[in-house]
Amino acid sequence: MAATSQSSDSSLSKLDTVRDILLWRKKKQSFLVLLAATATWILLDVYQFNFLTVISYVAMFIVTSLFLSGNLLRLLGKEPPDLSRVGITEKSALEMGNTIRAWVEEGIRWMFQVAAEREWFIFVGTVSGLWLLSRVARCVDLLTLLYIGVVMGMTVPAMYVKYEDKIERSEEKLKAQLKRYYDTLDEKVVKKIQNKVTVGEKKVKKVE
Repeated sequence: MAATSQSSDSSLSKLDTVRDILLWRKKKQSFLVLLAATATWILLDVYQFNFLTVISYVAMFIVTSLFLSGNLLRLLGKEPPDLSRVGITEKSALEMGNTIRAWVEEGIRWMFQVAAEREWFIFVGTVSGLWLLSRVARCVDLLTLLYIGVVMGMTVPAMYVKYEDKIERSEEKLKAQLKRYYDTLDEKVVKKIQNKVTVGEKKVKKVE
């Protein structure tokens, strides 16, 4: 029970950290995420560097920095930092795997929930959004699409929190307007078609 509680607290803490980064409550970390995403996109998409080339350059920079800093510390008579314990613990790996599994399960539940949703505009909005995403994906490559997703993830949540009241009021007005359009369409088109089908079935039965 204690281990489960600690794992749950750790997961919640990580989720809080991610939320703080997305909402720019930790400005330094948020800026670093956005800077890293921008630099990666520029190097790979704009300057057409190969992914392995970029990884090699980054690894060379890290190794060179560690080598120079270690030798500089020895010249100053100081002990270099102990890096023997640097690594990914089994607990961290399990938590990462559980987080990914939770995201996949949440996505599957969300799809079934939308499919079974009675509110038609939620279904239509979801399908329209996915269709729009597919159209955008045909115009841009995967890397650019991922970069757009990162930028939107770093801006949209923060903007939503800042203007939450105005957005919710606009959303309610839009839903009410769409519902009126649906009721009008249902009354003038769908019900007429249903009545014609019903009358046709009655005539067929009488002929029989």
